[in-house]
Amino acid sequence: MRIGLVSVLSGLLLWGAASPAARADVLISVDKSAQRMEVSVDGQRRYTWPVSTGVEAYDTPSGSYRPFRMERTHFSKEWDDAPMPFAMFFTNQGHAIHGTNHVRSLGRAASHGCVRLSVRNAATLFNLVKVQGMNRTRVQIEGADALVAERSTRSRRVARSRDLDAPDDSFADLDQMGRRPLPASYARTAVRPAYAPVPGYGYPVEVDVGEGW
Repeated sequence: MRIGLVSVLSGLLLWGAASPAARADVLISVDKSAQRMEVSVDGQRRYTWPVSTGVEAYDTPSGSYRPFRMERTHFSKEWDDAPMPFAMFFTNQGHAIHGTNHVRSLGRAASHGCVRLSVRNAATLFNLVKVQGMNRTRVQIEGADALVAERSTRSRRVARSRDLDAPDDSFADLDQMGRRPLPASYARTAVRPAYAPVPGYGYPVEVDVGEGW
């Protein structure tokens, strides 16, 4: 009887170990340059979402982390009790992945260091990590910080603007007043028109042809 019970328990443990859900590893990759998050389970990409990471003064730290605390309802003690629903903390300094109602800011740096998602996506991620376990979840933060990313974006915008304005460098020869010099083949050959006072006013009629302007 005992041998049969042990065999059944062993079979259940082996089945649990072989279960895809039990083997699943969750990788949360955040690209600060692109302001995107990609979530993979067992190496298979499952979700990709826009995020907001930290602004220049509060850059989200790069590195590899494991979440160690999860709170479905949390309010920030540092920032006027700001709501942080579905929060997953991954640094001892208080950095977390959490939901936000400021969805218009998603896709650009806007936070005080946390990684913001829409509330719906944050809930989806929260439930996924809760099922798989924090010990099987890794948070990877990489990419340029907010200042470098902003400068890079601005440079690309300026480059595109220049390409549209002068695709063939046709403005390279303009002077500082924006005027194009006349070609060398152009010569001022125009002659000042002859001036002849109308006779009858008591003046002699003279014709004076000038040398040019």
